[in-house]
Amino acid sequence: MPHTPSLTPLAVAALALLAEGPTHPYEMYQTLVLRSEDRLVKVRPGSLYHTVDRLARQGLVRATGTEREGNRPERTTYEITEEGTLALGERVADIIATPVNEFPEFPLGLGEAHNLPLGTVIELLRKRVGLMRADITLLDDGIDRVQAKGLPEKYWLDVRYLRTTAEAEAAALEALIDDLASGAISWDEEKKH
Repeated sequence: MPHTPSLTPLAVAALALLAEGPTHPYEMYQTLVLRSEDRLVKVRPGSLYHTVDRLARQGLVRATGTEREGNRPERTTYEITEEGTLALGERVADIIATPVNEFPEFPLGLGEAHNLPLGTVIELLRKRVGLMRADITLLDDGIDRVQAKGLPEKYWLDVRYLRTTAEAEAAALEALIDDLASGAISWDEEKKH
């Protein structure tokens, strides 16, 4: 079995777009932003161009031509290769099947919250929950839009997942705030060394 090149999240997103049809990196960038996939993958135009170049060197995509509109620079259109389709499928399967500890910062902050005064912790958690509730509203709006367009849910499973996990986290933090505010969790303001 040939070695499958390692694919970054941005490479997965680029290959997935090219699996939909040939396009050029700038249009890929616009599509990622339009679909709010920049919430899932860190993407900038320059990094996307470098990723597509790397995919081409690896034989996972190939240039199919260039086009020019007016005074704009030439744009190279790419398509996914058979090897790219296989690599995309393998990487997506691996991402879905294999849990990875991505070392998020928030649990670290919670684990060290005892270093702050209780009132500050409650205030910060309330602020976080407020921001999360605003994000949940944006996700709900996005779900409403894609449902109104009749887009099959299989294309936005990520949004469903993000919405569900955000709701669960917000609810858990609201319960934590209640426990902290009620004294159910004791909070000694003196530092113990």
